[in-house]
Amino acid sequence: MFGWEFPPNISGGLGTACYGLSKGLASLGGVDMTFVVPKVYGNEDKNGIKLIGAGDVELSGKTLLKQRLLEMRKPHYSEEQISAYITPKQYKKLLEKKTRLVIGKGEKTISSGKLEFAGKYGSSLFNEISRYAVVASEIARREPHDVVHAHDWLTYPAGIAAKKASGNSLIVHVHSTEFDRSGENPNRNVYEIEQKGMEIADKIITVSDFTRNIVIRNYNINPSKIITVHNAVDSAINNPLRKSQEKGTNDKIVTFLGRITKQKGPEFFVKSAYKVLQKMDNVRFVMAGSGEMMEDMIKCAARLKIADRFHFTGFLKGDDVTRMYAMSDLYVMPSVSEPFGISTLEAIQNNVPVIISKQSGVSEVITHAIKVDFWDIDAMSDAIYGILNYPSLGKYMVKNGNKEVNDLRWIRAAEKVKEIYYHVAGRKAG
Repeated sequence: MFGWEFPPNISGGLGTACYGLSKGLASLGGVDMTFVVPKVYGNEDKNGIKLIGAGDVELSGKTLLKQRLLEMRKPHYSEEQISAYITPKQYKKLLEKKTRLVIGKGEKTISSGKLEFAGKYGSSLFNEISRYAVVASEIARREPHDVVHAHDWLTYPAGIAAKKASGNSLIVHVHSTEFDRSGENPNRNVYEIEQKGMEIADKIITVSDFTRNIVIRNYNINPSKIITVHNAVDSAINNPLRKSQEKGTNDKIVTFLGRITKQKGPEFFVKSAYKVLQKMDNVRFVMAGSGEMMEDMIKCAARLKIADRFHFTGFLKGDDVTRMYAMSDLYVMPSVSEPFGISTLEAIQNNVPVIISKQSGVSEVITHAIKVDFWDIDAMSDAIYGILNYPSLGKYMVKNGNKEVNDLRWIRAAEKVKEIYYHVAGRKAG
């Protein structure tokens, strides 16, 4: 199994989902799993899981040299600053010079070594994805396995490389698509990676029917190849933070928790807050998370003159997330395109009523939530006002929502994935 992040070193729902599914599979029996990430930090929960860091895998000098030359042939990976006005002839000479230097050095000094990984989402991301695929091929030759499972586009090249190296079946797991992240103007490089991964895969798992339909429509994939396995949540832990948390105010608290990006619809949350504050003043709005739209949202709140009622916490994880839920009277997820939305299940589990966009996968499995179109700020603000002013409505939603959440366990998702493994491997599940 190839993933890009593993708790507690995560940046969002992808790492949470990989962890939940992995632990579910480990507890089932009948599945021995090796989970590969770019970098192992040492603080991961490895119980029942063999965790490998790609940066810890020893490679031959020949493999290292080949990867180095590949990176050098991409201008934006060059260690030297290349002018925008360099001629093709000058670039060719520069490349030949660097190649001679590296080959000469490599033949003399490199017998084996390791590739470096930051394991982040920075400027070297495509470089690391390429390196990850090289390591994946090597791991596939060394580690006995029946199935290759790759999570999201970052690991699809690794999954393809492993499939080619071993000849075993490939499953790609779609947690989101470039159309979720970028709308109708996808990054072509990312789209092409996704397309290739889906085409080469033997089976595709999507986290919702919402995402399945995007894969069919936008990537032209045969529907018979795609299986939906909804995300889930761990059993509630008896954590005192869930029961009570001092808010420090008598005001109601409405929370948005997620990446502050176009995909998550933060501007609709701010505009709905403005409308609610025209009707009541004993309410505060919290935007918990980080992302490229954070500064814009701060400016938007200031322009609407509601900054004194708005709070930006930055990225939260661990107990801080639990504390935020414990202080919240309402959770709002106004996503423009949400493949699933695990945070909705977490909010309900922490006894917080939820308002979610109809454009989300979680809306397929949760009935006791108010569902609105992400763009309908009138409906969203009316729903916020209604739940805050009629507490019995929120209590009813939480009581019945918890019953639904209790049926959404990672062990059940893992059972479905296990069946897919045995199917593609040509065996009967035990």
